[in-house]
Amino acid sequence: MLAKFKPDIEASSVYEVDFDRLFDEGIRGLIFDIDNTLVAHDAPCNEKSDELMSKLLNKGFKIFILSNNDEDRVKLFIENIKIDYIHKAGKPSVKNYDAALEKMDLKKEETVAIGDQLFTDCLGAKNAGIKFIKVGIIDKKEPPHIKLKRILEKPVELLAK
Repeated sequence: MLAKFKPDIEASSVYEVDFDRLFDEGIRGLIFDIDNTLVAHDAPCNEKSDELMSKLLNKGFKIFILSNNDEDRVKLFIENIKIDYIHKAGKPSVKNYDAALEKMDLKKEETVAIGDQLFTDCLGAKNAGIKFIKVGIIDKKEPPHIKLKRILEKPVELLAK
């Protein structure tokens, strides 16, 4: 059970992930969370996130945003770079991970999910049979319910290691 909370890879930031290595290993699809993964919570896209998305698309990756946020939030993030997405994804439910794979026309083995939370991002990806990369958060300023989840995640994360 605890294996579902153990990331396959960890990075201090999404901007430190070795995407070239992933591509060389046959990964072609990237399923991203937004808040505190690519930008600070509720922040719009920025030059750094746009640059990363452009670089990954140019490399040949298919990119998909899977977010528990509402559609307005997701549209705010993708306004400069049009990326397919599912909002109100219900993570950790497997349903929309499967839908993302179908929309990208990729297999589980060709895809990784990237996020900052164990109880939503990691658990959802693992339940869907997709490798997961856990990244460090961008900003400590978060809504109270997310802060509570982080407190609850800490002992689970330690036990899963």
